[in-house]
Amino acid sequence: MTWTAGIAIYLVVWWTILFLVLPFGVRSQHEETTPSVEGTDPGAPVAPMLVRKALVTTVIAALVWLLVAYIYIYQPISFDSIPFMPKLHDWYGDGQPQTAS
Repeated sequence: MTWTAGIAIYLVVWWTILFLVLPFGVRSQHEETTPSVEGTDPGAPVAPMLVRKALVTTVIAALVWLLVAYIYIYQPISFDSIPFMPKLHDWYGDGQPQTAS
């Protein structure tokens, strides 16, 4: 895996995990006992805790990325053994260099 592919995969995993983490622990203004701020939506969060969620997302994304990188680099599960994946060796050959005819 090249370093650019590793960064790209990490960013995709990070944003996916962020959208999974965002709803946890959010309380809207209408759920709180304090009066809501004038001019804001009652469903707006009181304390979204975005820095904490970004840190949690970073840790979880790093663990998921390590798992993906391990599977990609060491291939304990080959991509050709996954039932729904296309058979890549049929499309690209068996990995041996092709000679020009």
